Amino acid sequence: MSERGERPADTAGPLARDSRMDSAMDPATEAFVAHRNLLFTVAYEMLGSAADAEDVLQETWLRWASVDLGAVRDQRAYLVRIATRQALKRLRTLGRRRESYIGPWLPEPLLTAPDVAEDVELADSVSMAMLLVLETLSPTERAVFVLREVFDLDYDEIADAVGKSQAAVRQIAHRARAHVAARRPRDVVSPNETRAALQAFQRAVETGDLQRLLDILAPDVVLLTDGGGLKQAASAPVVGAGKVAHVLSRITPAASLQPAHVNGHPALIVRLDGDIDTVITVRIDDGLITGLYAVRNPEKLSRMERETTMSR
Repeated sequence: MSERGERPADTAGPLARDSRMDSAMDPATEAFVAHRNLLFTVAYEMLGSAADAEDVLQETWLRWASVDLGAVRDQRAYLVRIATRQALKRLRTLGRRRESYIGPWLPEPLLTAPDVAEDVELADSVSMAMLLVLETLSPTERAVFVLREVFDLDYDEIADAVGKSQAAVRQIAHRARAHVAARRPRDVVSPNETRAALQAFQRAVETGDLQRLLDILAPDVVLLTDGGGLKQAASAPVVGAGKVAHVLSRITPAASLQPAHVNGHPALIVRLDGDIDTVITVRIDDGLITGLYAVRNPEKLSRMERETTMSR
């Protein structure tokens, strides 16, 4: 999401697919709409923000609309190149803004359609844990990693998108791959494992059973809470099972915890008086919760009332 929390002023027309308009679309609009979900996913994985990804789509469309389609050999690759360049420009700007962000910054959570979870590689790439790992890469490293490892683009296509030579892109890809491998979850965790951990977590929180909560938390678990200065949240990471359990024990009994699919994985939505208050996602290693990510900033919760479609 943009650091101000603003939504694009208008995402209608070519940016919002309407099947009733398909027959009336011109070739440029038809090509853009056909790849819209892919372009959104590329931008979101690079930015960790749906609002900024939508802005990138607007900018991509404006440039695409002026392209001579007769000179375009591969429309998908061309559109991805435009979107990547726009996302890189925005990512460099956002990096400066996030330096002044109040408290920990977390990606904007998305209520995702079931088919996202069915694509294991896509779900892994948009998980909160992975997006936080990608945040530790430089903008160019992040773009190269996403385009190569997630979307399987050829090195020459990536080189065009990021403005580097193929040799440089290969080196960047190798460096980024090693960086991510050292920080990503050690094993692929099945949705059933995540769901079971979240169910145990939910029961512990709802019953106030501190021991049950400690049993599911790793000794070195880290809790990140993102309030953006608008909601109460820890100003720094909370580390250690005891400290994390103490913070979680403050969840009011009036809150309701509801299972959901967020960023392709099981998660919990905390509601107060029917309104979304917090979205909680987790990272699991060796059967225990090692990372808890609680997004409370209301400007980041607007995409939690409707499903977001993503694709590769």
